[in-house]
Amino acid sequence: MNTETTSRDFFEQKYLKNADPWSFASSSYEQCRYDAIFRSLNHRRYRHGFEPGCSIGLLTERLASVCQYVDAMDISPTAVRYARERCRGLLNVDIECGALPDLIPIGSFDLVVLSEIGYYFEEEELEGLAKSIVAQMSMSGVLVAAHWLGASEDHVLSGDRVHEILASLKGLAHEHEEHHAGFRLDRWKRI
Repeated sequence: MNTETTSRDFFEQKYLKNADPWSFASSSYEQCRYDAIFRSLNHRRYRHGFEPGCSIGLLTERLASVCQYVDAMDISPTAVRYARERCRGLLNVDIECGALPDLIPIGSFDLVVLSEIGYYFEEEELEGLAKSIVAQMSMSGVLVAAHWLGASEDHVLSGDRVHEILASLKGLAHEHEEHHAGFRLDRWKRI
């Protein structure tokens, strides 16, 4: 990871200055992204979902309605505190503070959501991390990725490059893609 813009301190400072630094709760872009992710799940029920980079837990809260159990995590302790508060009544949600690839929950996932997180990794790091996550997915498990397509000094990779790397992984079959104003979404199935 790029230590200047992807470190724990970088994200923690963002959340200490602003409880919702990317306006996840109020931005029409963010709501559109959450809605697209949720629609891409095809009204299916999932046994075990994993959402790294959960931020303040808005998507986590929605995933809890379609997953028997959700493991979520964020690198910022302050973001984790907000996410836990948001999801406090949801007994099927566990939110931990940690960073990929160091903290991947134990178990087999049938849903993994990588949203707005992939571009904080170097190419080789993202590829290795994604391979580890795919190896923990159950057969026919679903990987959904959604990333902004703009440019940012904070990002190591572009959103398109993140999806190219994910698409190159063995063991995944591409099922669905969407292009929206500002972001793309792809869904793969473990084969």
